[in-house]
Amino acid sequence: LPHVLLVKRMRYVAAYLLAVLGGNANPDSAAITKILSAGGVDVDNSKVDKLLAELKGKDIATILEEGREKLSSVPTGGSGGASGAAAGGAAEAVAEAEPEPEEESESEEFDGFDLF
Repeated sequence: LPHVLLVKRMRYVAAYLLAVLGGNANPDSAAITKILSAGGVDVDNSKVDKLLAELKGKDIATILEEGREKLSSVPTGGSGGASGAAAGGAAEAVAEAEPEPEEESESEEFDGFDLF
């Protein structure tokens, strides 16, 4: 359940970032609402306003870089494992043991969905 709540909160941030990627350096409420509505999302204007208030006067590139730096300090788990040479050798052995996959026809590849 917490994952669902996080995804719903991230919709507003994602819409803001899509607007920025689309060339709008300072997206407003209307731009974010338009993007969310196009995706079928019922927009909560208070959440849009809160996001815009938190981002007002800030450079999105700087915010993303700060976030990246914070994430780099988070432990990712695991304690090593096989050395690079050993792991590479194991990968080659697995690759040799696996038969080459047969090419699928386009109709099988898209399971009946026609793209054109």
